[in-house]
Amino acid sequence: MQDGATPTAQGADNNIDMAVTFFEGLAAKAAAYLPSVIGALIVLIVGLWVAGRIKKVAAAAMSRSGRIDETLSGFLSSLLHYGLIALVLITTLGIFGVPTTSFAAIIGAAGLAIGLALQGTLGHVASGVMMLGFRPFDVGDYVEAAGVAGSVKHIGLFTTELATPDNKQIIVPNGKIFDDVITNYSGYDTRRIDLVFGISYEDDIDKAMALIKSEVEKESRVNGDPEPLFEVDSLGDSSVNILCRVWMNRADYFGVKWALTKAVKQRFDAEGISIPYPCRSVYMEKAA
Repeated sequence: MQDGATPTAQGADNNIDMAVTFFEGLAAKAAAYLPSVIGALIVLIVGLWVAGRIKKVAAAAMSRSGRIDETLSGFLSSLLHYGLIALVLITTLGIFGVPTTSFAAIIGAAGLAIGLALQGTLGHVASGVMMLGFRPFDVGDYVEAAGVAGSVKHIGLFTTELATPDNKQIIVPNGKIFDDVITNYSGYDTRRIDLVFGISYEDDIDKAMALIKSEVEKESRVNGDPEPLFEVDSLGDSSVNILCRVWMNRADYFGVKWALTKAVKQRFDAEGISIPYPCRSVYMEKAA
C-alpha cells in the first residue's frame, strides 16, 4: 500500500511545484508590466479629465467672445474634445506596446471611408460651419436663397429653418444655401422704395410731382438723407410715369410703401389728377 501511494504523492508534489512555478512567473511578468499598466491608467484618467476641462474652457471662451454662434461653439468644442480623447487613447495603447502607427493608419482609412460614404451630409455640415462662422445672415433676417425666401428661424449644422410671410416652415440643407446666391433683405439698416405713379398725358406733370412730394413730406418715417427723389421715369403707352424714390429704416419698409401708395392715390383723386387705365386704339379698314 505504501509503495503504491508513493508515485501518487510524488505526482501531487510535482503538480504543486508546477503551479508554484507558474504563479511565480506570472507574478514576475505582472511585476514587470505593473509600472506600464499604472502609467497607462494614469495617462488615461488624467487625459480624459484634461480633455473634458479643455472642452469646457474652449466652449466658455467662444461663448464669451460673442462672435461665435452657440451651435458652432458647441460643435467646435465637441470636435476638440473627441480629438483629444482619440489622442489619449492612442497614447495609452502606445504605453501598452501597441504599434500606434498602424492603429492611426487604420483610423485614417476608416475616416476616409466614412467621409466618402457621407460626403453629401458632411458637405452640409461644412456649409453650416462656414455659415455660422462668416454669418451671411442672422436669426430674424429675411433672406432669399436656394430658390426660397423667408425669415430665418434657426441655423443648424445640417439645415437652416425659414418661415415664409404666411408662416409656412421651410427646411433647407445648408449646402444648397451656401452654394447659391444669398439675398439678405435685412443686411443693412436702411432700405429704398421706388414708387411709380402714372398720370394722364393731359394732366399737369409739375402739379402731380408737387402733390407726391407733399405727401412724402408728411410721412415721418421717410429719411431725409439721402433726400427723396422725384423724376419723370418714362412715357408709357397710356400714362406719364413719375418715379418717387425714398429711403427709410428697414423695419418701416412695407409700412411706408403702403401708406404712400394710399396717400398719393387719395390726393390725386382730391386734386383731379387722373391715373389712366391701360388703353389700346384699334383701327379697322373697310374692304374695297
